[in-house]
Formats: sequence, C-alpha cells, structure tokens
Amino acid sequence: MNSRDYLFPHRLTRRDFVKLAASAAAGLAAPGPARAEVSPEAQTPSVRLGSGEHTYELVPDWGHLPPGMKYGFGCGVIVDSQDRVFVTSRSTSPCVAIFDKDGKLLETWSEDFAGRVGLTVDQVKNTAHCLYLSKEGKEEFIYWTENINDLKSPKYGARVYKTDLRGKILYTIGNVEKEDSTSQKFNWTNPTDVAVAPNGDIYVVDGYGSQRVSHFDKNFKHIKTIGEKTAKDAVGPNAPHGTFNTCHGVWVNTLKSEPEVWIADRHNDRIEIFSPALEYKRTLHGDVRNPCCFYQHKNMMFVPDLASRVTILDADGNLLAQLGDGREADGKTQSKDNKTNPAMFAAPHALCLDSRGDLYVVEWVDFGRPRKFRHVSA
Repeated sequence: MNSRDYLFPHRLTRRDFVKLAASAAAGLAAPGPARAEVSPEAQTPSVRLGSGEHTYELVPDWGHLPPGMKYGFGCGVIVDSQDRVFVTSRSTSPCVAIFDKDGKLLETWSEDFAGRVGLTVDQVKNTAHCLYLSKEGKEEFIYWTENINDLKSPKYGARVYKTDLRGKILYTIGNVEKEDSTSQKFNWTNPTDVAVAPNGDIYVVDGYGSQRVSHFDKNFKHIKTIGEKTAKDAVGPNAPHGTFNTCHGVWVNTLKSEPEVWIADRHNDRIEIFSPALEYKRTLHGDVRNPCCFYQHKNMMFVPDLASRVTILDADGNLLAQLGDGREADGKTQSKDNKTNPAMFAAPHALCLDSRGDLYVVEWVDFGRPRKFRHVSA
C-alpha cells in the first residue's frame, strides 16, 4: 500500500492550535449561549475514588474538545507506548480524538477516516465500538471492532480491521465485498471486541449477535468457534458454560503462568474463563454486575462495568477494589446524579491505563464522558 492508504486524520498544526485558542477565548468573552462553560467536574477539587494503593484522583477537564466538536456514546479508549490516548465514540466530529497524557488534543479523524474504511461519517458513527491496542514485537497496532447497522438500509459494518498507529489498513475480516490478500469474509452478525494473545492468536466475540467466540491464528486463519445464546429460562450467573447473554468483551490474561481467555458475559452478570484453546476453566461472579471488557495493568485486571462502576481484580479474579459506584445500595437503582457527580460512574464501557498507572474511562452516555483519573498515594 502507498501513503494514500492511510486513514487520515486531521493532524493539528501550530496554526490550528492558535485558531482553537482564539475560538475558546472568544467563547469565554461572548455573552449568552455562545459562552464557553466550565464543566461542573472542573470546579470540584480533589475528587478521589478508591482507597489505599487503589486510589485515583480526577483530572479536571481532561479530554475536552474544541468548539464545533462533541462526543457521542463512549465506545473505546486505548493508550500507546508514548502515552497517547485514542478515544472513539458515536460521533461524526470527531470519529476519533487523540490526546497526549495531559489532555492536549493532537489529532482528530473524521471524513478521511470514514472514506478509507469505505463508510460515511454517519456510518462510522452508527457502527463504532471497541478498540484494542496490540503490541507485536517492537510495533503497535490497533484492532477496530464495528457493530452492524440497524438493517433498515443495506448492510454495513460487522467487521474487524487492523491498522498501524498512523491509520494504515493492514487487514479486514468480516463483512467484506470480496476477499484478497488483506480482506477475508467471516460471518459475524454483530461483533463487539477483539483480543490478541502473546503468540499472535486473535479472539473475537460476536457479542451483539450470535454469541459466538472465534479463535484465529496470527495470520487470521480460523481455528475454532464456540458459543451460543443462553436460553431465556437459564439467564444468569449459573447459565450453562459456553452459552452467553452478550459476550461483550474478551481479553487474554497473561498475569498467571499460563494465559487464559477472559470473556465478559455481560447480561449473565459474570466472567467466563477459558484456556487459549477455548476449553472452559471457571467462572467469576458476584463481584461484577454487567462486565463490559477488560484491561490488564501490572498484576491487576480492570473491568469497566456498565452497571455504574469500575472493578479491579487480582490475577485469580479476587476483588481488590471497586471505584465510583453510581448505583444505590441495592446495586440496581441508578443514583440520580451519576451522570454529573464526578465521584460516580453512570455506564463505564471501556477503560485503559497508561505507563504511570493513570486510569482513562469512557462511558455509554450520549456525551461519552471521557475522563482521566491520576493514580495517587493514599
């Protein structure tokens, strides 16, 4: 591929930042609705979640966008080895925003991004879902998971594609028009997440569709598929193993001597754990409500829980901490202010941690709510 095959982005220049600064200054000076507003979270000092070694302090106003741009429902967030943070949401402007660790906006990807993946920006918005950063040797890559459209129009989405960090498309699998050296057909109905093992093997969950989990080698050769939808009368933590009720997220846990494949079985309220060959091993439940996906950092596994909190587990799945619970004591009723209270989560959908252990979370709310929490000593 040549340079025209890059998914690009609007890469912000010094002139762009001057313009953005001028726009922001004008907004602050203008009366009425045009006046830029300081978010409630920015006015709240020292918001801390957790305790002891699992203490995180909110960084006010991290990840804000310039005038004319906004987030939609928060989909994915990843961080690369340079601590650049990639945020994607159900938005047309931007489809992707890239920040440095301090919250400085580096790039936005919209029209060019959509064109290179064969969609309009509205179609990207309609199908955006999870991101996965894969470190393969000395290189880093992004795996993108697309949902399918609502089927009121011709089918689009339902793909997983791999790019480098500059957006160069390397491989696409799923709903493709034709197969070639970089495109492969695979019958997903609505995929939600992807993970890569240390040996390069790839795992994809069809979490909004068939409830299947598929295993490929590093060259995308299909090895095995398991799974089916849990029967309605069996839904819950004790559902038969190998059945799922929204297998939303997947991760290859390398915290133990042998890798394990963790699957977030969201609406069975559990985590199902398999061997790399997708043989059932055990189940975790009780400490998660609606687990979305996973992120491994040091000796811990972080779980964004759509039911209003973030859970931290050890290598064996034992509970270490729970952060920002936005539910009432019954664990079911939403706290009325969990979308505005900076000490609470409403619907965490994805998270990641940078090299310093700082936490980034996006939520499935219509303004995305990307936030950074600095890891601090208690």
